[in-house]
Amino acid sequence: MSPSFRSALLRSERFRIMLVLAVLAAFFVERSIRTLLVHGPEDIQLWTVTATIIGVFVAFELVMLRGIGRISSGNRAIPAFAWYFSVFVETALPAFALVFITSDAISPEYKPLANPLALAFFIFIILSTLRLNPWDSWIAGFASALNYLIAAWHLGWRPFFSFGTSVFSPQRSVLGYAIALIGAGVVAGAVAREIRKHVVAALHEAEAQREVERLQHDLNVARTIQRSLLPGESPKISGFEVAGWNLPADETGGDFFDWQFLPDGKLMVSLADVTGHGIGPALLAAVCRAYARANFSLSSDLFRAMQRINTDIGNDLTQGRFVTFVAAICEANSPKVDLLSAGHGPLFVYFVHDDRFMEMRAQGLPLGVSSELDSEPPVKLEMHAGDMLLLITDGFLEWENTSREQYGADRMQAAVREWKTKPPVDLIHELYKSVIAFSGGTPQKDDLTAVVIKRT
Repeated sequence: MSPSFRSALLRSERFRIMLVLAVLAAFFVERSIRTLLVHGPEDIQLWTVTATIIGVFVAFELVMLRGIGRISSGNRAIPAFAWYFSVFVETALPAFALVFITSDAISPEYKPLANPLALAFFIFIILSTLRLNPWDSWIAGFASALNYLIAAWHLGWRPFFSFGTSVFSPQRSVLGYAIALIGAGVVAGAVAREIRKHVVAALHEAEAQREVERLQHDLNVARTIQRSLLPGESPKISGFEVAGWNLPADETGGDFFDWQFLPDGKLMVSLADVTGHGIGPALLAAVCRAYARANFSLSSDLFRAMQRINTDIGNDLTQGRFVTFVAAICEANSPKVDLLSAGHGPLFVYFVHDDRFMEMRAQGLPLGVSSELDSEPPVKLEMHAGDMLLLITDGFLEWENTSREQYGADRMQAAVREWKTKPPVDLIHELYKSVIAFSGGTPQKDDLTAVVIKRT
């Protein structure tokens, strides 16, 4: 029994006992009003008997209610014998009422039939469905029939079996009542089983919803942490304008961009894409960023730093995962830019004077594919005023529209040409707007990350 179902069962049992107490209170009030209106000796005596019987059973229900309270606070389950004992006690209440609150003016064999209190058995059988256990309802039906027959025997009823006995005779009618009580218990058990199914299904749905909310909360926290790891402001370096932007496909993503000033004053700008997107790649992206910062802080040598990053991140990657990583190093007031890509491409350089794009492929394999970095030497670019280096992830180029056509490099280049005079941060926003307009409302399936380095 799950804790949530146990809690629901205890709440249902508490509610059932409150209903039993309400029924007893209503009967006591009704009997008291009748005694006040017609207060003969017989009525007073009947009221005294009624009050005594109800008082005993109210005390029993209060004890059960208190026990449920203790069990709830103690995180324990109600023993099975307690359930069944309370069933027999409660179904004995109508039997006691039949024995002690029945007029002597009625013939003994008709007393079990003439007293409307016999209908109280059905109330307790109906309320047994709130225990969410078919066995309790079945036992309530059999216990009611047994208590009814015992009370009928005590009142003077005796079974008489004869083919000539009328179906309306008390001998057969009392047995018919007992069979009806058993049938009511069977029906109540079927109802209890259905109620239990719905309660269990509702609890599972509620637990699933809480799990989704908890996971969503954790993802929001992870997203906040990941966003906090991205640079907050563009770096200030003479001769260049740099901007970066990231939008995960999920709450978290496997892309990141970063920049840091190296010990010799140069600026390292990086962009990486971990395979997949979601919480797993996001964690690997954070680890990769940490390795990159640690290794580049020791040296501005692109190749050596990339070698160490490859070794570090390779120890953390599982089978089938890798990281595409590209880094560029800029020197203040110098047109020279060193570029090395480990599996990330294509890379675009836009020469504004010639209105020409140069598309480059990666110089080496992605990080984590091999224990040793398999790469060509870094590429040395010479950039002049207005020239731009674009580092983007494939989420831009591979975004499809409603016709399953990809955005592609040509449209990206056209957008850059159109907005080439804008600062890098505005250029990235215009590029994103161009992709959105092209998509026609299709969902984003991959992370989007872009870095623009512009020579001023």
